[in-house]
Amino acid sequence: MNASAPTPPSSRAAGSGLSALPWRYSATAIALHWLLAVWLCGMAAVGWYMMSVEDQPGSVVYFQLHKSFGLLLVVAVVARLAWRLGHRPAALPASVAAWQARLSLVVQGLLYALMLAIPLSGYLGASHSKSGVQLFGIETPRWALPDHDRAEQFFGIHGLLVWVLVAAVVLHLLGALKHLLVDRDGVFQRMWFKAGKR
Repeated sequence: MNASAPTPPSSRAAGSGLSALPWRYSATAIALHWLLAVWLCGMAAVGWYMMSVEDQPGSVVYFQLHKSFGLLLVVAVVARLAWRLGHRPAALPASVAAWQARLSLVVQGLLYALMLAIPLSGYLGASHSKSGVQLFGIETPRWALPDHDRAEQFFGIHGLLVWVLVAAVVLHLLGALKHLLVDRDGVFQRMWFKAGKR
């Protein structure tokens, strides 16, 4: 699922499967990966639901929760990115085609960019709205005056980027399932919860 630093010859031994691919992500990387996966799914679900009930009494609760968890999401994404930069993964096995390895890097880069751009665009939209931005009921500093048109522009970008994220996640998932069910090269297991060597 990842391709970055070149792998020493000893780790690219002939053959395939877990025996030829002992490298695994650290427990921290695995935990952050799956935490963000579940978190993003939850944020998208709440976002779509709150838009369907935005005119109903009590819907403001969903909007405030969405904003609050969106702010925290940025912190989690930055933590994941910082960990990734300090712990570069081993390259994909030699059996993976070069174009697939490059595509993997492109999709991962897109995912990281979207995980930052989506909450940022939502924050900018909320900052230009009348309600502003709160973190679990605590008002955050307001730096922009309410501007309905500007807020709608940012919210439009926010919604569009979510759909781009969905497409990127589907592509990422299809690649992971290919490694698991078709190639069976142990790449999927590098990010799974099974204990292994690092």
